Amino acid sequence: MQKHQVKKAVIPVAGFGTRLFPATKVVKKELFPIIDGDGRAKPVILAIIEEAISAGITEVGIVVQPDDKEIFENLLKKPSKKELFAKLSPQNQEYGLYLQDLGSKVTLLFQEEQLGYGHAVFCAKDWIQNEPFLLMLGDHIYTSDSEKSCASQVLDIYQRVNQSVVSLTTMSAEMLYKAGCVTGIWQELNSILKITQLSEKPTIEYAQRHLHVEGMPENEFLCMFGLYVLTPRIFDFLAEHIHQNFRERGEFQLTSCLERLRQEEGMAGYVVKGKCFDVGLPDAYRQTMIDFPTAF
Repeated sequence: MQKHQVKKAVIPVAGFGTRLFPATKVVKKELFPIIDGDGRAKPVILAIIEEAISAGITEVGIVVQPDDKEIFENLLKKPSKKELFAKLSPQNQEYGLYLQDLGSKVTLLFQEEQLGYGHAVFCAKDWIQNEPFLLMLGDHIYTSDSEKSCASQVLDIYQRVNQSVVSLTTMSAEMLYKAGCVTGIWQELNSILKITQLSEKPTIEYAQRHLHVEGMPENEFLCMFGLYVLTPRIFDFLAEHIHQNFRERGEFQLTSCLERLRQEEGMAGYVVKGKCFDVGLPDAYRQTMIDFPTAF
């Protein structure tokens, strides 16, 4: 397989945010505020875009509902109103200009119908064309335990293994209902895994029988961290599911297509040196507000 530099990132944000209702009736969850390590209040999506850019990504595609186009353009494409800009501190005026520069790297893509996460990813196909890309969740933010950002770590592994990479973290059996889970064979102990199976939100019983990884405690499993580097072949499998109307839990899902991609091309897992903060649930968002500013 020819090796390509990863230049593009895709961030699907076209969901309804039902788990954060009624707040999401008026504010997209990707626009919920967080406080970063510098004490700056910023919307979640901005922290995700910055994570991508810091890793060397040069173009970011955000998959949005058509009705939300103006919201994201106001944040990323349009300057602040003169009256507001004049009242900002010099530091925030400078940050406002930085926002416009960041916005020049962003392309808005559209998901006309909300048919699932896999369908949202498929909506980026024409923009991605025939390139590998970084896929990021719209409600996960990260802090690294090393000098390299979490996204940088995953991109580095892609360059090493030259195949799709799924970022991983350890979770207890009781948390498996929240995430996709993988199993495989260690290529580098506790770091790089040759993935042999992916499963979306497995039961504890299934995971204990089929997904345990050698050397890990009996009650711990490797689960998806929320960052992926994928080859464009993923779109073939997504298209197949969409054209055949193959739905899981009523929607077009990504994980079963990742499993097809693994079978066709192979796939590596990488245990990220860092922490993931999920802002898609009320309790997790509340804890993010407490822990994220001090995690740097």
